[in-house]
Amino acid sequence: MRIAVVGQKDFGKATLEAFIQRGDTVAGVFCAPEKPGSAPDALRVAAEQAGIPVFALPSLRVEEARQALKSLNVDIAILAYVLQFVPQDFATIPRHGTIQFHPSLLPRYRGPSSINWPIICGDAETGLSIFRPVDGLDEGPVILQKRTPIGPDETVGQVYFGRLFPMGLAALIEAAELVMSGKAVLTVQDESAASYEGWCRDPEARINWHTHVDLTYNLIRGCDPAPGAWTLFNDKRLQLFDARKHSARTFSQVKGKVGAITAIGDKSVTIAAQGGQIEVFKLRYDGGKKLPAPQLCAESGLCLGTILGA
Repeated sequence: MRIAVVGQKDFGKATLEAFIQRGDTVAGVFCAPEKPGSAPDALRVAAEQAGIPVFALPSLRVEEARQALKSLNVDIAILAYVLQFVPQDFATIPRHGTIQFHPSLLPRYRGPSSINWPIICGDAETGLSIFRPVDGLDEGPVILQKRTPIGPDETVGQVYFGRLFPMGLAALIEAAELVMSGKAVLTVQDESAASYEGWCRDPEARINWHTHVDLTYNLIRGCDPAPGAWTLFNDKRLQLFDARKHSARTFSQVKGKVGAITAIGDKSVTIAAQGGQIEVFKLRYDGGKKLPAPQLCAESGLCLGTILGA
């Protein structure tokens, strides 16, 4: 195949490398311009090192983007972690059109944080979809889907990097082959089952200790490692990572006020929540380094009885 890759960051880079390893020709790469002071885009760097033309355009809606894609004369375009809008007059330029990766079981969890929300919502399953992009966000017909369970203690990092990332690379190759061979079967998304969620960022990641322990725990693991669920201590942000839930089964197991630190051990700290306790193994305070929870307690002044979130 002769392809164009549109994307960014590690997944875009891995997609580029996966198709090159197969022996396909990557004729060009499209990625968003890097913001001043940000880390170099992994996809851009990999493409330049491989001698592949890079088009770092602020928009794919402009004539410059269309002419660039036309000049590459590709069979198919592969969208791998794309945050820019991809209009139809761009997506339909390749001879066999364009396919896109989305890390959810469409039509559920359309939107930019589709890996976080299934975990935050307590789902037991997620997956990925490869679809044909249309002008509606994540609304195009689906070529194939892959499913994977979400373990009760798994974080968004474990689900994504452990399974959705490698599954996504394989699925993009499989879908591209189906399209190129004319064997792709398109399934229109069921709008009655559709949902859209926006970004999961700092405002969404703030912990309310008075919600049920199940909801608090799902928020923590659904934001681990990013954006990082957080609470307040001395008016500064305290982020929680690598947590475990301990549900209360009797009144005698209820300890401390909601949001209070009830135990500091050798490896973890425990915080009272509504209906149980949250055990936390790693903390980050006020933008500092992520540290073992007991160490950070000792360095920051967190102690037994401290009430978080106030």
